[in-house]
Amino acid sequence: SAVNKAILVPAALLISAFLPWLITPLLMLGGLFLCFEGAEKLLHKFLAGSADDDAKHRAELVRAVQDEQVDLVAFEKDKIKGAVRTDFILSAEIIVISLGAVATAGMAQRVGVLVAISVLMTVGVYGLVAGIVKLDDLGLYLNRQAAAWQQALGRGILAFAPWLMKALSVLGTAAMFLVGGGILVHGVPAVGHAIEAWAAGLGAWGGLLSSLAGGLVGLACGAVVAGVVSMVARLRK
Repeated sequence: SAVNKAILVPAALLISAFLPWLITPLLMLGGLFLCFEGAEKLLHKFLAGSADDDAKHRAELVRAVQDEQVDLVAFEKDKIKGAVRTDFILSAEIIVISLGAVATAGMAQRVGVLVAISVLMTVGVYGLVAGIVKLDDLGLYLNRQAAAWQQALGRGILAFAPWLMKALSVLGTAAMFLVGGGILVHGVPAVGHAIEAWAAGLGAWGGLLSSLAGGLVGLACGAVVAGVVSMVARLRK
């Protein structure tokens, strides 16, 4: 993620200086990619055969963990590449949105703001991720202590961690549609204004329903792109 931002911050500054008209199309492409990623996750979840694939991968992963000769980083290289790719898109969205907030400031201030946000997002987000990933280790450590309350707390963490991971997976997929769809909606002013006008008449629920409408737009666009990508892949085969 730090390497991604080290590439993106100078690129964003150069684009803002020489090709400012390119920012919105790039945001739109990033939003569309997020929607595609979310749609692909849903398709994999609900298509026939995906459960068998997941079970097979889980069995392979268990065998790999038990075999000390297996390099787990190499074993999970495809998943890691996918995570790095998604982080690149999300980082680009964050940097471009931040750049838009300080577009009228001087170059030194723009550089300072983008660097500060990049560092805070990387350390904050992945610090939190590291903590979540290590929850099961914390639970196992506590479960091995002498005090009964520590053992009980450890068992509770071990029972809670899988449910937390599943919930984060669902929320992460929903966030892809909400963020990506929101970017697409605001990138087409006529659609964005129409949704805002509709939501304005709904009172206190207007903001929430406006976001949900953006998410539905993201879901529809992601499904279309996923269908096109699947069709192209079949034709290539």
